[in-house]
Amino acid sequence: MSITVKQIVLHQLVKHQQEDAIQLDVQLRNERLPISPEVEQMMLHLHQGYQNKAKAYGVFEEASEFAQNLNRFLENDLDFLPFSHQSAQKLAQELGKYNFADSGTFVLCQYNFLATDYLFIALLDSHASMLVDENLEIHRTQYLDLTQFDIAARINLTDLHIDASSNRYLTFIKGKVGRKIADFFMDFLQAEEGLNPQLQNQCLLQAVNDYCEQGELNNEQSQAVKKQVFEYCKGQMSAGEEIELRELSDSLPTLNEQSFVDFTQTQDYGLEEHIPPVRSALKGLTKFSGSGKGVTISFDAELINQRVIWDEVGDTLTIKGLPPNLRDQLQRWLKGAN
Repeated sequence: MSITVKQIVLHQLVKHQQEDAIQLDVQLRNERLPISPEVEQMMLHLHQGYQNKAKAYGVFEEASEFAQNLNRFLENDLDFLPFSHQSAQKLAQELGKYNFADSGTFVLCQYNFLATDYLFIALLDSHASMLVDENLEIHRTQYLDLTQFDIAARINLTDLHIDASSNRYLTFIKGKVGRKIADFFMDFLQAEEGLNPQLQNQCLLQAVNDYCEQGELNNEQSQAVKKQVFEYCKGQMSAGEEIELRELSDSLPTLNEQSFVDFTQTQDYGLEEHIPPVRSALKGLTKFSGSGKGVTISFDAELINQRVIWDEVGDTLTIKGLPPNLRDQLQRWLKGAN
């Protein structure tokens, strides 16, 4: 798979720690980068890395300055370079409000991948390393981290052009727990929440449960359908694809003379035709799990009333055949206690 870089520029953000605030100065490049095999290879790495990260979706607010500049750029009223200057300065201004602000290389790139146009925005960290030259002498060098970045956003320009009312043309990396990356990007791009993949996956699970229930399936039959749904979703995740609701429906049995997709539309679950899969949510199709008061339990749903017996009245679970590593830990603890 190849990537076609149309325009790209780099700018530098330099952090200055003041007494009561962080200031980011912007060092602007005055011309676009020449398109070279090295540039396209770098963007392919960034594209692939971005694809594998957990992302949130957003849409521009009506008064978004960034969206207005983007629209001017797309209509050729604003050149790429001044658009990048405005974007870098705005990013530095907003990023400076947060305690995680740091120096970095600002990347703005318009590229095409698999017949889709994108605008990629990111702030990349630099790391020091050692370089051995042709004379076998060692020199200190700096390199861009193309894998461990978490300040990045991407706009699907093709989707935006086809359907401006779409709720998924803008994505950005959620960031690590405790870091306000999502809030920062909402401010920088002047955007609001769009598609919610977690909610969509939860609604999908509820729809599958209700579909089995209205079809009057017994527990074993219901679990077989849920496992079928999970295997389909797992295959889509492995292929880097989204859940296609109609394709999923075609793979499931028709219950009460109604297909799964017709059932979801009749009951108005609000499901999108294409749903980004969320692994943690989809596990609920084939597993029971929970934690609290120092106990964490997870087991395959097909084991209920077989190796795992639930006493609802007594509020207990009886597990037949403990995992060997757990049994070994318990035996060693028992020896130590005696």
